[in-house]
Amino acid sequence: MGIVSGILFDKDGTLFDFSISWSAWAQDFLGELACGEPTRAAELGRAIGFDWGAAQFAPDSPAVAGTPDDVAACLTGHFPDRDPAGLIVQMNQAAARAPMAPAVPLAPLLDGLRARGLQLGVATNDAEAPARAHLAEAGILDRFAFVAGCDSGFGAKPAPGQMRAFAGHTALPPDQVIMVGDSRHDLLAGRAAGMGTVAVLTGLATADELAPLADAVLPDIGGLPDYLDRLG
Repeated sequence: MGIVSGILFDKDGTLFDFSISWSAWAQDFLGELACGEPTRAAELGRAIGFDWGAAQFAPDSPAVAGTPDDVAACLTGHFPDRDPAGLIVQMNQAAARAPMAPAVPLAPLLDGLRARGLQLGVATNDAEAPARAHLAEAGILDRFAFVAGCDSGFGAKPAPGQMRAFAGHTALPPDQVIMVGDSRHDLLAGRAAGMGTVAVLTGLATADELAPLADAVLPDIGGLPDYLDRLG
């Protein structure tokens, strides 16, 4: 691509290491749902692709690239008397208090990107409120001109609504924006919006899975400055 004027980041697995951050959330949320009963928590974990004993997500877990609605849909059969909306509220509350592990030191990286004149945004399939809570807790919320979640009114990835909303909000042509993410959903959304795409390996997807949809594959977002330099 040519001129780069903006970077849109996925959150989980991109700004924050997925496995470290969301394993803690799953143990908290599932333990709460199971009323502290490990056998029940393990059963609920299997429903969402989470190994309770190993504290690990399966790569195809709906929690990896899906929305809270997707995760709740996997659990509703275990709670036939509960409103799915209530499960989502409880899930988002647990998500907001989940301890996020930054993939790299975030503030200096983001400050360096903004010093290049770049507009920055976040597009996540998490809900917007916990996303903002995570960014605020990390001390970086004010670095972003735009933050959208799956419930912000722009749809969820892999649809390109969030990408187009960022471009509209910042008045940037989509072909001057890079979408950075750790999943095929992120890259498909970026491609559908006409953006450049960069994959990072701080989620659960492999380089082989992501490379066909990415202009570049980086170990983590710390490689973005060098990548931008190579673009010229």
